[in-house]
Amino acid sequence: MPRLVAAFDKFRGTATARELVDAALGAAPSGWEAVGTPLADGGEGSLSVLGGPNKTTVVTGPLGDSVNAEWRLEGRTAYIEMAAASGLLVVGGAEENDPLAADTLGTGELITTAIELGARTVHVFLGGSATTDGGFGAIRGMPPRPRMKEIDLVIACDVRTRFVDAAPVFGPQKGATEAQVKLLSRRLDRLVQIYRDDYGVDVSEVAGAGAAGGLAGGLLAMGGRIESGFDVLAERLEFGEMIDGADLIVTGEGRLDATSFDGKLVGGVAAWAAEGNVPVLAVVGQSDPGLSVPDHVEVVSLSERFGTDVAMADPATLVATVVAERLAR
Repeated sequence: MPRLVAAFDKFRGTATARELVDAALGAAPSGWEAVGTPLADGGEGSLSVLGGPNKTTVVTGPLGDSVNAEWRLEGRTAYIEMAAASGLLVVGGAEENDPLAADTLGTGELITTAIELGARTVHVFLGGSATTDGGFGAIRGMPPRPRMKEIDLVIACDVRTRFVDAAPVFGPQKGATEAQVKLLSRRLDRLVQIYRDDYGVDVSEVAGAGAAGGLAGGLLAMGGRIESGFDVLAERLEFGEMIDGADLIVTGEGRLDATSFDGKLVGGVAAWAAEGNVPVLAVVGQSDPGLSVPDHVEVVSLSERFGTDVAMADPATLVATVVAERLAR
């Protein structure tokens, strides 16, 4: 019996990952085995992929206000989205943010709470931050480094930005002016020296250390290790076993662009599929023109195929249409 596997990220603002997975699976004709799971690239939405949060802790928000931050504890393993404590949405978006003052103290407090409740492995998913503090605030909220040596601290991210580049690359998205970006860059330069002197860790050239405004670098200084956010989730959900023997994997995200094959969901699925020589159908909301994609990946842009208005109105139904057509070949 041929096997279809569906693994989607959300189409932000138009469809949840679960809706898209269900639509793809529902398109499988009689005689096909169809299985699937929502997935993410390790940023916002990661907790929902794992079954949702099961803990709530009051921590310090990016601008000092108290925040009810949700997270997940499974036995001795914790899963934290930094955006829940230190995210841009917490402060009301870039317009309400103070990019110079925003810090990651609350994320550090969440890490501490998880450890106090028995976690010995802590996954921190990065993305959607309001901050460019290089993780200095988080360090203030965490146990001392000797205590952290007992903890497996996993930094889950989907970007390769260097620590000192966090301000110019991400600062404007968080409301930083050109002058503020320059000031934030100088702060990060200073933190490189501090982390080298105080912890013996050089974060300056580590790919991904600039994720979440440099939070990744701060967590590296505290003994953490960077891993692909997609891989963390895929391993936890046993995605490798799911695609074993598959005849087609259908996946997708809201927009396919140059970053999609460098840490994002579609690229992660494609890489795992390549190991088993499984073809991939990527159904996306939009796709940048001229993208180079692997030979085993077929891309269908809903906006290009059906028009942008229709694609945004009901992407799940369109996903089902595209998948049904592909399986009917």
